[in-house]
Amino acid sequence: MSNQTKILVTGAGGFIGHHLVTYLKEQGYWVRGADIKEPEYEATRADEFEILDLRRWDACLQATRGVDHVYALAADMGGMGFISANHARILYNNGLINFHTIEAARVNGASRYLYTSSACIYPEYLQTDAQVTALKEEDAYPAQPQDAYGWEKLMTERICLHYREEYKIETRIVRFHNIFGPLGTWQGGREKAPAAMCRKVANAKLTGNPIIEIWGDGEQTRSFCYIDDCVEGIHKLMCSSYHEPLNLGQDRLVTINQLADMVAEIAGIRIRKKHIPGPQGVRGRNSDNTRLRAVLGWEPQISLEDGLSRTYNWIETQMRSAKKGLTAAA
Repeated sequence: MSNQTKILVTGAGGFIGHHLVTYLKEQGYWVRGADIKEPEYEATRADEFEILDLRRWDACLQATRGVDHVYALAADMGGMGFISANHARILYNNGLINFHTIEAARVNGASRYLYTSSACIYPEYLQTDAQVTALKEEDAYPAQPQDAYGWEKLMTERICLHYREEYKIETRIVRFHNIFGPLGTWQGGREKAPAAMCRKVANAKLTGNPIIEIWGDGEQTRSFCYIDDCVEGIHKLMCSSYHEPLNLGQDRLVTINQLADMVAEIAGIRIRKKHIPGPQGVRGRNSDNTRLRAVLGWEPQISLEDGLSRTYNWIETQMRSAKKGLTAAA
């Protein structure tokens, strides 16, 4: 692909979108970012960044003007606590964003469109055991996602497939499996498990209180993929000829208890886990990367330990800075 290609990244003020803008700029592309907010932790490197409410049709027309490729990452989303408590909001907001963005991309003549779906589309009945069989792309049907977030993602996958068939826009669909890393939300209720765990352990270190709370018994399992691998994989998929949904994640399964222990070891402290009631999502979820390797000749390379170390150190720094700011203000 020519590096003269003009690209739109929606959701460019969010965690993955911000990292993707940086990656695409490093590849030499011209990039426009669009979001309802600017990146929180550092300035964007986008050539243009527009503050737009992509639930609105006119905003989507503006965002997609004059671009060749669209990476559609904009979404109202968060961690399990947010997803499990905001079903109607998620369906409404994300439905508007996704319907309007792909149609505006078509109207404005974009040639390629990558939609970021989620492992949340997979049926709940395949994820009731912590020692889950890794999920293959074809496992999506018969459909039974656990939450509205998963249903909305699956519905938009179908839209992308049909737009390719009927309007000849080259759509790509990636299913994320728990992406994490620095420069992402780490407090406030929308953070994902790795960021929440890093915050809890950092708080234990900074306060001297070793107790950290974990929802449920902590034996629920997940795989976690570091952000640098994620954005590289997205780009590889967009450049490929593959148009069916594709998993993107690590295939190493760990429990939430193990995740806590790994972060504590990185922080250099001993912790005591306190298990409390709370939303846990499915019992187990893991990515089958067989097709990812076959299609892209590639798979994520950064280890969980390495990714967690980078993420923890960034979050601890954020917390130390916030603490200094409060002390100075007092």
